[in-house]
Amino acid sequence: MKKRFLVLGVLCILAIITYLDRTALSVAEHGITSELHISEKEFGWLLAAFSIAYGIFQIPMGMLGDKMGVKTILLLIVLWWSVFTMLTGVAGSFMVLIIVRFLFASGEAGAFPNISIALSKWFPAVERGRAQSFIWMFTRFGGALAPVFIIPIQETWGWRYVFYTFGGIGILWAVLWWFFFRENPSQMPGITAAEIEEIESTRKIKTAGHSLPFRKILRSSNLWALMMMYFLYMFGAYFFLSWMPKYLRQGRGFDTTEMGFLSMPFILGAIGCLIGGFSCDYLSRKFGIKWGRRIIGLGGLLIAGVFMILAALTPNHMVCIILLSLGLAFKDFTLPVSWTVATDIGGKDAGAISGAMHMFGQIGSTIMSVGFGYLISSTHDWNLPIIIIGVIVICSGLLWLKIDASRPLNSSAVAEG
Repeated sequence: MKKRFLVLGVLCILAIITYLDRTALSVAEHGITSELHISEKEFGWLLAAFSIAYGIFQIPMGMLGDKMGVKTILLLIVLWWSVFTMLTGVAGSFMVLIIVRFLFASGEAGAFPNISIALSKWFPAVERGRAQSFIWMFTRFGGALAPVFIIPIQETWGWRYVFYTFGGIGILWAVLWWFFFRENPSQMPGITAAEIEEIESTRKIKTAGHSLPFRKILRSSNLWALMMMYFLYMFGAYFFLSWMPKYLRQGRGFDTTEMGFLSMPFILGAIGCLIGGFSCDYLSRKFGIKWGRRIIGLGGLLIAGVFMILAALTPNHMVCIILLSLGLAFKDFTLPVSWTVATDIGGKDAGAISGAMHMFGQIGSTIMSVGFGYLISSTHDWNLPIIIIGVIVICSGLLWLKIDASRPLNSSAVAEG
């Protein structure tokens, strides 16, 4: 097996861990809120604490990866967030929990910008779309596995042991990463000269020894369109990672047996990620990267928004969960493309630009997290927020008409694709 596929496999394991850790709070929500007497508004702020820190530290963590290398940065941040995952299980009050959640997210903020840097170093440009599709597909596997693991652990030992377990898994991954990964493909034991040539054939970017061109960011309408698209995208996507379990249980009246369907959206989302990444590479070869990337983003998000609105309007439990699942599937169809375009536009600043895009996404996540709770408290209508989310996702899709992956921030650093 080619070494770059082993690197991808290790990064896919990390993708699973990130989503096990971040969805644990939502899946274990009933036990946590009952024991610590947390209201719906406070729960919204717990979710927002993650989004705020996750957004703030996106660019700094991406820049550190660009400058210091992803081997060191991923080791440090995974150890950091794993410790705070375990400390979540120690929390005895709302205030302690919100502080721990903020610090946990400050570490996890560096995960995907640095995964993108690793992929840009280890994969030729023509393979990065599908590589990203595998990463995001495995995040959805993490979301699907979360209730499978969390519910039995919580029922047997209590919600605190969920966080002890997941934190320990993260520490084990960090040890594996440190001994396995090499920053430069040529340093990997056993790699062939032919594979090194394949990796280098269309990779013309450097990822260290430079400074981020802030003036170019401020002047780039292309990058602003990408960041605003992701802001609206995450406004919709974060619902599945945060409020969905509570929405199904309290808003829809799902009982304990029906809560097993929580995995369905993430399973379909994983399929969407995989198909989206391969479609991105295929359409980019056929139509060029401008329209090859754009078709995926535009079509996927328009369809996703419609499914979200229909899910809110149906009175049937099974139809609702199926429509929500299709909504996430079509959202996730666009996800690998978004991250591929961030590296297309970013060039030698791939980590920082990915971080900037993701930072804007977390602003959307924060507004949704808090706004959902306040809207429920004031209207007692659980379906109204879903309709609003659907409309916002449609707007996100329309912004793809302004995004051009063939226009890099620094034309001298673009990777051909």
